[in-house]
Amino acid sequence: MTASTPRRAVLAAALAVAAATAAPGPGAAAAGPRAAAPARTVDNRFWFSHGHWRAGSHEGTAAAGGVRPALRIAAPAGRTDHTDPHTGRTAAWEYARWVSPVHRSTVPATEVIASWNAHTPRGTWLGVELRATYPDGTRSPWYVMARWAAGDADIRRASVDGQGDGRSSVGTDTLSVDAPASGLRLTHWQLRLTLYRTPGAAVTPSVFLAGAMASDVPDRFSVPASVPGPGRELAVPRYSQEVHTGRYPQYDNGGEAWCSPSSSQMTIEYWGRRPDPAALAWVDRSYSDPQICHAARQTYDHQYRGCGNWPFNAAYAATYPDLAAVVTRLCSLSDAERLIRAGIPVITSQSFRAEELTGAGYGTAGHLMTVVGFTGAGDVVANDPHAPTNTAVRRIYRRREFENVWLRTRRHNTAGKVVGGSGGICYLYVPARPSATQIAALAAVGVI
Repeated sequence: MTASTPRRAVLAAALAVAAATAAPGPGAAAAGPRAAAPARTVDNRFWFSHGHWRAGSHEGTAAAGGVRPALRIAAPAGRTDHTDPHTGRTAAWEYARWVSPVHRSTVPATEVIASWNAHTPRGTWLGVELRATYPDGTRSPWYVMARWAAGDADIRRASVDGQGDGRSSVGTDTLSVDAPASGLRLTHWQLRLTLYRTPGAAVTPSVFLAGAMASDVPDRFSVPASVPGPGRELAVPRYSQEVHTGRYPQYDNGGEAWCSPSSSQMTIEYWGRRPDPAALAWVDRSYSDPQICHAARQTYDHQYRGCGNWPFNAAYAATYPDLAAVVTRLCSLSDAERLIRAGIPVITSQSFRAEELTGAGYGTAGHLMTVVGFTGAGDVVANDPHAPTNTAVRRIYRRREFENVWLRTRRHNTAGKVVGGSGGICYLYVPARPSATQIAALAAVGVI
């Protein structure tokens, strides 16, 4: 299992091509599906088109066109020394910077979670920051949400602890209001991307998608039951995390904590992508399913010391050709059913005591699994990586139980203490050019 839930969303740049003919883009969503569903507690805003990247303010960055538009370094805005706190190494870097337009959230929010999809060749990396606006018009500091690279040769991929201004703070991957019960909310937010490269190099990071999900999920121990829809099950590969117990303990103590990368890898392979042999050369040849070890290494957060950083998993998925990925929240299992009917698996984050999810056989403070379908009766078909073998990964969970443990924000742990729940967090991985059916499903659940 992973310790994801103590902290608290998917499209690629090429969505612009499909969305232009089949659905409104993110900038138009407030007048589309979300405006028709005022009870929705989640607001998503992502930049990914050539026009999106031309907007905002640029310091040495430029929008690149093509099938998958991107933000890149055009001419460095400056040079800086960076000491990696996880290696102690100091190196010089050229940088360029892009600041997004200010986004007014349709949901005055208690939490904001960033997502990004990027290519970082050797000798490059990416800084991701968020700044929020309070109701009185004042702003938070720029919070560092990630120092990120696809690999680990140049910097150590990491979140940053200890950030706050007395009203909001950052917990690993989530910017949160410190006291939501006070009524304080985040009304607007802004994203800042800093692209780094080795001085004098010709290479550049390429950012294909960036944005965030803002939400104001009410405190609740239980959620309303949804009405089951038609059943369907997707043929998603099955991988057990437990098979990898004890392997590479430097990455979150080994496989027993790899539910998030295991779920990510299942879904990546569902879309037909796999790491090439060269990427797996470091893995012990005697290990089965070496791509799970690879996924753990590529999602590992050196500050959090785990593989359960939500945006890091989405960013890893988007390193595969023509895949896009974000972190968001869904509002019901009906949302998940819409996505499944469109052929999109849903990676969900939940926590529960053993008796709260019949058939699981374990309890967890935070665990990721992949919803791959629904039975005719509406129960959940999940690829749950907490299983002794790959074959045993497929489970059927009772709809009412699963919906509650996934969507609630409060629960009692085994000691009777009130602790948090994910409030419907999920990862969505889709093709960079989704079908019209998939675009319609993503729009229906408020992602675009």
